Amino acid sequence: MTRHTTYVASGGPGGVRHGNLPRTALTALAPSVWGTTYVVTTELLPEGHPLFAGLLRALPAGLIGLALTRTPPRGVWWGKAAALGVLNIGLFLPLLFVAAERLPGGVAATLMAAQPLVVAVLAVTVLHERLSSWRLLWGMTGVVGVGLVVIGPNAALDTAGVVAGLAGAVTMALGVTFTKRWGRPAGVGATTFAGWQLTAGGLFLLPLTFLVEGAPPAIDLPAALGYLWLGLVGGLITYALWFQGITSLPVSSVAVLALLSPLVAAVLGAVVLGQTLGPVQLVGFVLSLAAIVAGQLPPRARTRSRARACAREFEQDSVSTPTPEGTPR
Repeated sequence: MTRHTTYVASGGPGGVRHGNLPRTALTALAPSVWGTTYVVTTELLPEGHPLFAGLLRALPAGLIGLALTRTPPRGVWWGKAAALGVLNIGLFLPLLFVAAERLPGGVAATLMAAQPLVVAVLAVTVLHERLSSWRLLWGMTGVVGVGLVVIGPNAALDTAGVVAGLAGAVTMALGVTFTKRWGRPAGVGATTFAGWQLTAGGLFLLPLTFLVEGAPPAIDLPAALGYLWLGLVGGLITYALWFQGITSLPVSSVAVLALLSPLVAAVLGAVVLGQTLGPVQLVGFVLSLAAIVAGQLPPRARTRSRARACAREFEQDSVSTPTPEGTPR
């Protein structure tokens, strides 16, 4: 019997090539849009219902994706889609909201920024890639940069909030890594793939939301617009771009793009909410952007070793290849 489960081609463990720059830019739109969540939540949505916001961000968008594509999972993908949906959405969003409620926003964002470091480690155990000191170095640089941008001088720590923030980073990293390992079934587009996971994550959040928060809040016009933005643009569209990037680009390169989310949130805070960015924040911006750019480049040692190997192969071929007498090699 022939096995029909094939997967889309994915990028190798190296850096992003020139041909992948447009795809990288599209993937970067996802965390950039997610950076608008803080402003939308504080300015448009009713207070005290973060799980309800996560539910409306996931479930309606997932159902719309399924209605548009009309392609349900098949075979083992019922279980895989459910697992990825819980990791990427169902568990991640509650942990993110708990960290945001119990910690200053900057501390929560910095803890979540540790996700590329976790991905670099998981790539060794799950994807069987070599541990890259290049990725670890720039991952730590990105965490420091985000911390300088968003952590204020009076930041306080809460044990439960710290645990939730770190657990959220690990959950997101697991979702990214297993999305990379499993890929997508042949013939399944990114919108369908996102619809599966958003629906699974939304169904996971549905009972949790009503058990924790009770009845949903009243929704006025600004709140409706905010939920529409979070669900349609910040949900279905951006997750389709995100999962497309994960399955077609190096996983470490995609993971470091998540640093764009707190940076965009900081910029919007300055532009929309009148928050100030001092010299320390600007230094953090430079470090974070440097980490994002470096994360798209191949590790130096690997690039040099590949160049040496290619040079040796060329020399061996030129020596071993016979040429007609009197013809210069």
